[in-house]
Amino acid sequence: MKRERTSADSRVQKNRPSQGYIYLVKNPSSNEMSICAWDSVLYPGTSVVAPTRYGLDLGIIISAADQLGKSYESGCDQPRAACFHAEDCLPKDEREAFHAGDPEEALPSYSLEKDEDPCESCAGCNPQREPGEVEISGDVVWIDRLATPSDLSRYQEQSAKEDEAMRICREKIAHHKLDMKLVTAHFLLGEPKIIFFFTADVRVDFRELVKDLVSVFRIRIELRQIGVRDESRVLGGLAVCGRDFCCHGVTDKLDPVSIKMAKEQNLSLNSMKISGPCGRLLCCLSYEYDFYVEEKRNYPPEGSKLKVGYDLMKVHEVNILSKRITLSGSEGRMFTIPQNAVFFNIDTKRWELEKEFANEFLSN
Repeated sequence: MKRERTSADSRVQKNRPSQGYIYLVKNPSSNEMSICAWDSVLYPGTSVVAPTRYGLDLGIIISAADQLGKSYESGCDQPRAACFHAEDCLPKDEREAFHAGDPEEALPSYSLEKDEDPCESCAGCNPQREPGEVEISGDVVWIDRLATPSDLSRYQEQSAKEDEAMRICREKIAHHKLDMKLVTAHFLLGEPKIIFFFTADVRVDFRELVKDLVSVFRIRIELRQIGVRDESRVLGGLAVCGRDFCCHGVTDKLDPVSIKMAKEQNLSLNSMKISGPCGRLLCCLSYEYDFYVEEKRNYPPEGSKLKVGYDLMKVHEVNILSKRITLSGSEGRMFTIPQNAVFFNIDTKRWELEKEFANEFLSN
């Protein structure tokens, strides 16, 4: 949902330059993110006053956005924020232990005696980079201004008033006997307006409630009905993994999540075990779904048959994390092989076992 632009907004947008820098800006009150432009370089953590769907409000620069939205390259194993030279940073004895596969001896420790630390030029260790100047289209909104000390001071003062506004609103809701749950209240920084976020199972007629609130606060009042997933996004909390809710700390995009995603990842189909505090399926189920779909193309499907020597064995389990395939044969025999032991024969249209693994299996 985009905020409707007024004629004044349109005039400001027209006066902006055609080139600039674009940034990912997070609104700390609603935890929503937007793409905004500015005419100079800004760094993460900078406070700005930027347009939101609710009006002009405080925003925090998260990162440069000129590289966002790049298409995922199939098979990419170079994620950012992971050191690409960890092995080079190990001393010689630890590096040998690393190759020997001894986890007790292969603890990463950086050598300070080297003339040059490879991590200094590592894109994983240093993910932040200078923003790049790009062409600005008409769909990108511009940051109104950099936040001044007076803006930040006023934001703190208004935040301190929000609890009292919540108390008054709850009293009015109880007075009018409305079937709604108040989630939070927020004073906009850029204009005189209070936004009350609430959840409800049905459509609520809150016209009389708005009149009462206007008579108390003497400024514009806006009531926004949100869903239970949005409630978790706004309030935040700890998920089952022990970290902040993804919708609160990572992204504000609430993508659809289906039980098919859990099935594809061999997770429990018990909705109680794969649901978040909001009562909906965990958002993180959708994050790794594409990876599982892509990886499973390199494995024979579970339940299919694989010829091993003169025996026809069934693919009992596929574990793409350990890259192992478990086969079951006659008389309850179980046999585990690595993923690189099988290949898909294009001529026969069947999955087959590599000769060296087949010979090893038959010799045992």
